[in-house]
Amino acid sequence: MGMRHFLLFTVFAAVACAQEFDIAGTDAWLDTKLDIRAQDEVTLTGTGSLTVAGQSVTPNGAKRGFRDMIRTYPVNASGQGALIGRLGDSDAAKAFLIGTEVKWKAPKAGRLFLGINKSGNDAPKGSFHVKVTFTKRGPEQVTTDYKLPTVNTAVVDKYPRRIQDAQGNLGDNTNFLIVGNEKQIMAALKGAGWIEVDRSHNDAISAGIQAILSKQAYVALPMSELTFFGRVQDHGMAQGDPIQVIAERHHFRIWKAPFQVDGLDFFVGAGTHDIGFDRDTRNNGLTHKIDPEIDKERDYIGKSLQESGQVAKLEYITPSQPSKEAITATGATFKSDGRILAIYLIPETPVTAPAPAPSITPSAGGAGMTGAPPANSTSIFDGAVH
Repeated sequence: MGMRHFLLFTVFAAVACAQEFDIAGTDAWLDTKLDIRAQDEVTLTGTGSLTVAGQSVTPNGAKRGFRDMIRTYPVNASGQGALIGRLGDSDAAKAFLIGTEVKWKAPKAGRLFLGINKSGNDAPKGSFHVKVTFTKRGPEQVTTDYKLPTVNTAVVDKYPRRIQDAQGNLGDNTNFLIVGNEKQIMAALKGAGWIEVDRSHNDAISAGIQAILSKQAYVALPMSELTFFGRVQDHGMAQGDPIQVIAERHHFRIWKAPFQVDGLDFFVGAGTHDIGFDRDTRNNGLTHKIDPEIDKERDYIGKSLQESGQVAKLEYITPSQPSKEAITATGATFKSDGRILAIYLIPETPVTAPAPAPSITPSAGGAGMTGAPPANSTSIFDGAVH
């Protein structure tokens, strides 16, 4: 065998070699200690069986039943006991189904974890054997220099700090923005595990019936319509567990800005975390209670979008007149540092540069990706948001 063929064989063998793991039904997330690169192509296969509710199940999990609709699983669309995976250990990391086999392309770099689709105190007996085979490795370093617009204090000062209800009462803070076109943004949100809620109660009834018939959890409950830029939200997005979603969920509203930044569209968002119920001071009715520390939800939104692998940079911008403490339209109080989180999606036509990948340097309020930040701004990266 010639040297060229030997080298090709060696490279192929290094890529295609499999790592093997065993995970018991009682285990929590198993750290494979495999560091995945962005764009790695990996085949994961599972064998073995678990005993779930008296029946033996394969890595595909048990067939979904009506009781699964009121249980919370890491992958809610799949059955109990299924073999699942996750990239990274962030609280915003989205789990995915492996089953008996999945061909998976990593959206970002991170550590691979294996798990069992289970809820609460579930303790399935048995174990799965998992093979992880790299079929194509992604680049070791990202050498793409993204040509990003300049979002600074002058930009965020062009729009108000608060949204309004139908009567004009001031409500939640506008606490983040996303730079990108609508198609890009919705794709990134879907990749990060966000779903668009139903717009009306009639839509909710129809979707709820369909969910019952298909034995799927319904988590797209409508949210109230609030106004900004003179209109109700363009999109309402949420994440929530099936049982808790009525009272508790991550959620936000976004509006397309009526002007661009450096020729690019962007959307302004207002996000809060519902944590229960409260009295609506406008009419003594029932409304959702929000976590008063609203910056946590702002940062969670940015962190979740990073998990999609479609974010070029996160950056904080401080308005000239920040909203730091106020009362919402329903009478709830909230606190904030007043900063806006700018989320830059990866441009559709990135510019390849010969320079090395951006390094990570510390800055006030967290660590950030290099590149000269706009005035009155600080940057963050994966580990810096809460």
